[in-house]
Amino acid sequence: MDTLKRRHLPHSPDGKQDNEFETVTLTDEKKPSFGTTKLQSKVIYFMIQHRNTIALTLLTILSFWTRFRLIDRSRKVVWDEAHFGKFGSFYLRREFYFDVHPPLGKILVGGSGWLANYNGSFGFESGKVYPDELDIGTMRRLNAFWGVMLVPLAFGTAHQLKMSFSACLVASTMVLCDNALLTISRFVLLDSMLLFFTSTTFFCLAGFRAYRNESFSVAWWAWLFGLGFSLGCVLSVKWVGLFAVALAGTYTLEDLWHMLGDLNMPKKTYLSHWLARILCLILIPLSIYVASFAVHFHILSNTGPGDAHMSSVFQANLNGSAVKDNPLQIAFGSNVTIKNSDYGGGLLHSHPHFYPEGSKQQQITAYSFKDSNNFWQLRYPRQEGDEEIAYDNATIQFIKHGDIVRLYHVNTNRNLHSHPIPAPLSTKHWEVSGYGNESTRDVQDEWQVDVLHGKDVHALTTRFRLRHIYLNCYLAARNNVLPAWGFRQQEVYCDRSPQKAGSIWNVEEHRHALLEPAPQNSFKSSFLEDFWRLNVAMWNTNNALIPDPDKNDILTSSPYEWPTVLSGLRMCSWDSKSIKYYLLGNPMVWWMSTFAILAFMASVAVYRIREQRQQMKDMTSGRWNQFWTVGKLFFLGWFFHYIPFYMMGRVTYIHHYFPALYFSVFMVPFLVEHFLRGRRRAYVLAAVTVAVVANFVYFAPFSFGMEGEIQQYKGRWWIQRWNLIENPN
Repeated sequence: MDTLKRRHLPHSPDGKQDNEFETVTLTDEKKPSFGTTKLQSKVIYFMIQHRNTIALTLLTILSFWTRFRLIDRSRKVVWDEAHFGKFGSFYLRREFYFDVHPPLGKILVGGSGWLANYNGSFGFESGKVYPDELDIGTMRRLNAFWGVMLVPLAFGTAHQLKMSFSACLVASTMVLCDNALLTISRFVLLDSMLLFFTSTTFFCLAGFRAYRNESFSVAWWAWLFGLGFSLGCVLSVKWVGLFAVALAGTYTLEDLWHMLGDLNMPKKTYLSHWLARILCLILIPLSIYVASFAVHFHILSNTGPGDAHMSSVFQANLNGSAVKDNPLQIAFGSNVTIKNSDYGGGLLHSHPHFYPEGSKQQQITAYSFKDSNNFWQLRYPRQEGDEEIAYDNATIQFIKHGDIVRLYHVNTNRNLHSHPIPAPLSTKHWEVSGYGNESTRDVQDEWQVDVLHGKDVHALTTRFRLRHIYLNCYLAARNNVLPAWGFRQQEVYCDRSPQKAGSIWNVEEHRHALLEPAPQNSFKSSFLEDFWRLNVAMWNTNNALIPDPDKNDILTSSPYEWPTVLSGLRMCSWDSKSIKYYLLGNPMVWWMSTFAILAFMASVAVYRIREQRQQMKDMTSGRWNQFWTVGKLFFLGWFFHYIPFYMMGRVTYIHHYFPALYFSVFMVPFLVEHFLRGRRRAYVLAAVTVAVVANFVYFAPFSFGMEGEIQQYKGRWWIQRWNLIENPN
């Protein structure tokens, strides 16, 4: 009976409790007897008793060493450091910028710059050498810390899921020795933070699951709170965090569904479970997400390159903003920029380029950035024989509801014009173009101001529509992105329907030589309005990141290439004088984890068929429960973080697979542990570890930097599709 241990097996398939005995080797409970001295025996016994702590400490030390080793070897801006280093600089200069990702990760990048005594003055142009006064080594180490912690978190997660010590060791070693996870952690990027909070989410989910039978205990609440906090953080770094939310949400709903079938559970207790999860898994993550934007707005109090993505009223509250000193009331002769008031709306824009089809006249677009081509002058309708009006010296006449105006493009001397020719994208509506000049009168250049509330037209706050006099349609833009000939700017057209969506505008910048600036504090914005507008702009811009069919981008890759390591990514210049980094996964880690995912799906199918045919008598309910419930978490984590990329229209890169890879890694030792016993299990796990470590060492130059001619690394060019030596055609 020394090898028998009573094990609680949660629920058998028929819903009855299974209290049978299983043979378990109690290695943790046996003292060694190797003919050693008493001191040696105590040391060995101590190491066995504390092996988890010892292994975790050693793995963490190795993780620090690999992530920090030669981290400042290259003093050039590497890959997306050009973006995220620049965003960190904006926080240090407190200048407002725009990006498609939520702000938490970039705030942390800015924090790493502050801790490194960086003042935010460097431009982070791609490939540029860092100045001596910028301690890029410290910045990279502070950002690499997030990648360091993946390894101990992987060990802890496996341990919480009741995997054996050997399986925990193999899972964490695979994370430690994956070259792609190592490389991505060594630069000023968001991915190490995304992976860190993804791993803390899974770690807390595993911990919460471990305490599922101790509901409402202190530990139960701590794990649940940690899970909600991690979800809020991962979502605040990148929207890819929604996939982690999907995993936690799926587990939670399944858990609550099983509780619903427990007829012994009081209704009050069941309701309390719902309320606890609503608090910790919805309200806390949402609060963290919103708070990250509150911090973002608070820090970025100065005008910057991202102003145009926000409402005009928001911009008026930024220090140094051009709209802060706007004259209040709009008059004929005013030079203005006109912003579409719809979420994500741009500024009315024109440039000396022409439509390739349709009228082939000058393009009119909506542009999301400040530009001199956004300025229009509001002029009187021109009659035949009228003399040129000097607006700067004329009597001021304020524009009111119902007035007819002509919008004159200041830089190209064209009038805003429309005619009964289909718009390039919204073909049910009319094209808007730049046409004519001061010597030619055309009734199709005239627009009536339709103020929504009141009669006067004020800068920033008055919302109005512009109705075309001749066609009786409304100037509109609805975030439709033009092709390359339109420079990916938004389409502007004349809307023939009476709907207001996309046809509401406001004056943003306002200049008039004869008018005084508005009184201070005339313009105030709402945080919730600003928060929502920025998120909509992020969504629209993210959706516009689509592949260019006319451009051969060697950095992008397709989702089908990722699981089998069919592509890598050059992170910097590839000349012989540069230190080169190649973002590529450890083939053994990626191939084995992909095979394990497929093997799990096949195993589940076989088990379900055997169960249907009542041939599962050789598997206890406890063993099946562990296989199904834990394996399902690994599989769903991989599934949610990988499969959605097949449905996305945006450009994709190899690093998008890294969160999915993290989940799939656990499946390898998990399946070995499930199918094998005794020495065979030990031999296979040892073989996996040796293969992973050997591949890691062989491909280590990709992560730590390659010097000289790339041809000397040709032996590592295992797959022709890798652009390590040359680019594929």
